[in-house]
Amino acid sequence: MTGMTSTARPFLNSRLAEFGTTIFAEMSALAAATGSINLGQGFPDTDGPEEVREAAVRALRDGRGNQYPPGPGVPELRTAITAHQYRRYGLSFDPDTEVLVTAGATEAIAATLLALLEPGDEVVALEPYYDSYAACIAMAGATRVPVTLRPDPGQARFRLDLDELRDAVTERTRLLLINTPHNPTGTVLTREELTAIAELAVERDLLVVTDEVYEHLVFDEAEHVPLATLPGMRERTVTIGSAGKTFSFTGWKVGWVTAAPGLVTAVRSAKQFLTYVSSGPFQYAVAEALALPDTYFDAFGADMLAKRDLLTAGLTDAGFSVFRPAGTYFVTADIRPLGESDGIAFCRSLPERAGVVAIPNAVFYDHKDAGAPYVRFAFCKRTNVLDEAVARLKRLAA
Repeated sequence: MTGMTSTARPFLNSRLAEFGTTIFAEMSALAAATGSINLGQGFPDTDGPEEVREAAVRALRDGRGNQYPPGPGVPELRTAITAHQYRRYGLSFDPDTEVLVTAGATEAIAATLLALLEPGDEVVALEPYYDSYAACIAMAGATRVPVTLRPDPGQARFRLDLDELRDAVTERTRLLLINTPHNPTGTVLTREELTAIAELAVERDLLVVTDEVYEHLVFDEAEHVPLATLPGMRERTVTIGSAGKTFSFTGWKVGWVTAAPGLVTAVRSAKQFLTYVSSGPFQYAVAEALALPDTYFDAFGADMLAKRDLLTAGLTDAGFSVFRPAGTYFVTADIRPLGESDGIAFCRSLPERAGVVAIPNAVFYDHKDAGAPYVRFAFCKRTNVLDEAVARLKRLAA
């Protein structure tokens, strides 16, 4: 019959065929259905600073941002981003030509990869990686080349093999996609590791996209070093930041890109056909948040450190082997001491067994076997919630 669409061909295009419903949606639905404590998805269960929330209310009432904001972002936020980068890291950016406000870091990643990649280009990314990386690379028609972070039980962390990274670069490599502090492993790349990455990028004339949304969540002796501060990297690095993780307003979806003018122009060309603009009143609030004194950032980090220690100790008592994160608000645990080896099956059964939800790390890997025995827990929750989750998880060791 004419005028009808054939259903013989799958509706979803081949580039996205491997991506179904995200694991976060599946596990959050499981948490709701079972009444479990959700330590899977990475969102806080309390709001951020009251003065920042009130700044958003004030912007709404004053009519600032209720209509389309400027495409690059409101000037107040772009100026605040540049001031923050200079104050914290000594990086100077022009707010008019080197900053782009996005609908969270996820859109920043998508717009950047869509703008900078040609079909057939290769992207070297650190595995395990946040799931949108793989999807965005696929949407751009490029090929992902994973370099696996290897567990180092002696140091209770995951490490980057720099020789493996170098070997992964070919003539088709267009860019390196780096995430530090790293989700889900909690690894913070050292200055030495980042220097080696920078030297490789300069040597092979590569672009680098660096996801630094957890920049203010580093613990113990770890140091966050923005890649753009290293020699040769200012002109070839796209740095991605976000307000959601730092100020505990993940629903506002305010992120940004900082880079050299040509790179920002390219990313803006893609971004304008995604959301065009977003989060108008919240942009003014985030501008005020970025100007908060250092005491806020110090207290925020100390609070998360205490919660990390609470959860890692509880997981250890429950029988897990724990990799103590140096950053982010996630902890990776090995389930093999519990006599388990399949993280996906473990996480699907955990709500019934213990009333807790976690995320299987295998979904963040191309090499599924490498991530099979690991699961990720989020500790960005109220202390009493973590206490109850730990008490429930101890049932596994009983």
